[in-house]
Amino acid sequence: MFITPAHAQAAGAPGGGDLLSLFLPLLLIMGVFWFFIIRPQQKKIRQHQEMLKNIRRGDTVVTSGGLVGRVVKVHDDELTVELAEDVRVKVRRPYIAEVVVKGQPVAANEK
Repeated sequence: MFITPAHAQAAGAPGGGDLLSLFLPLLLIMGVFWFFIIRPQQKKIRQHQEMLKNIRRGDTVVTSGGLVGRVVKVHDDELTVELAEDVRVKVRRPYIAEVVVKGQPVAANEK
């Protein structure tokens, strides 16, 4: 009825697989996570930064707060946006959510 010590020692260790088979599912999950979540987010951030660099006078923009206006003056890190006639606000570039309508480029003699 009792198991003899010789039979108990002969049994193999349970789940003694190699290291690769243990980490392969984890690596696959991390690869899928990167491909479907991180990579598209990085692409979206790059596109937004490119859009912010290309803002010109005359563009119609939407701020992250939802205000819609036309860019009147472009500074290094700030934009002067006209929301209505004689209503102008200064907005920092990172707070521009999107450019709705691209304006005409400034002529060389106006600079």
